[in-house]
Amino acid sequence: MRNPLKIIDGVTRSRWGVPNTAGVSIPHELAFEQVCHTIGTTPILHDISLQAKTGTVTCLLGPSGSGKTTLLRIAAGMEQQSAGRVLLDGREIGGPDNFLPPEKRGIGLVFQDYALFPHLTIGENVAFGLAHLSRAERDAQSRKMLSRVGLEIRAQDYPRALSGGEQQRVALARALAPRPGVLLMDEPFSGLDSRLRDSMRDETLAVLRETRATSVMVTHDPSEALRMSDKIALLRHGRLEQFGSGRELYFEPQSLFVAGFFSEWNRFEGRVSNGQLDTAIGKLDAAHLADGAPAIGAVRVGSIKVSANDRKTAGTGVVGRIIDVQFSGHHEHLLIGVTGHDAPLRARIAAGSVVQKALTGGGEVLLQPVRQGSFVFPSLGVDESDT
Repeated sequence: MRNPLKIIDGVTRSRWGVPNTAGVSIPHELAFEQVCHTIGTTPILHDISLQAKTGTVTCLLGPSGSGKTTLLRIAAGMEQQSAGRVLLDGREIGGPDNFLPPEKRGIGLVFQDYALFPHLTIGENVAFGLAHLSRAERDAQSRKMLSRVGLEIRAQDYPRALSGGEQQRVALARALAPRPGVLLMDEPFSGLDSRLRDSMRDETLAVLRETRATSVMVTHDPSEALRMSDKIALLRHGRLEQFGSGRELYFEPQSLFVAGFFSEWNRFEGRVSNGQLDTAIGKLDAAHLADGAPAIGAVRVGSIKVSANDRKTAGTGVVGRIIDVQFSGHHEHLLIGVTGHDAPLRARIAAGSVVQKALTGGGEVLLQPVRQGSFVFPSLGVDESDT
């Protein structure tokens, strides 16, 4: 994790202030137990069960309309689910036997639009949830949190005077000031430009690790979820597709949808024979499926080995012809025609690689699937890859 540091007056600081000064929360475990939710006659969530362990960062990931934000609002107490329970350290806080309102759950919340109070100063915004403290204690805690996010000097300004990135920092400081055991964040970086987003993620994650608060964050960005989370809950159409670490979802996807959500891929259809699926670029391991079973092979665009077609590499792959090349800086994105496959294959290689001559001349290359990014799933008769 990047966290640029500098020395000021003999003190190590990040761009957000002095590390390890945010204060520590007592983290709680947040759990969803068979949560279902319906609005009118429309089902939104179906039997969601998962746990956000104490002190971890869990990302609720999925396409628009998958139920991520609804699940977050149920955790916060802003909506009441139709069935199932929400538990905090095993105690029911939302369910058929008990329903605590948001202000009694001890859960912090960072909204997508930050939701700062425009009529209050930055310092007053951060102190808003500290009404149980004396005035002096509220002011001190507010200054401390603003200092940690590098905005203590803006305490007397109003939200309209801040940039989007600064407002996000204030929203985080306000949510963490009461030292909640659980922090919920709804797409906290979606309104930021791409250049700012990376540093904001890094700094936010550093603060979350300091406070030790159990954090649950909604995002639709797979790279953000992989980068920030300890666990990812991937949702689709209100159902939990897979729950696990980023490495588990990326390298051990349990469905075609999960495999395709984290990367572009090439699709091959056929039947399993002798524990393998024969494709236009080689055989894929399918030992987990019965011989004769219809199957779909998925090979990620970065998992096709592209080699120069010369004497040194002759016979080490399937011949393909370059159709188109798109340059994106570090990578070349290729469209490649292969005999026996109707659609062009897509591949991604490092820019300036050994096949550079073939790229510019529409020449031939050799292709091989890389095992680690190649998967075979049973064909269920529906397009599971729909996102």
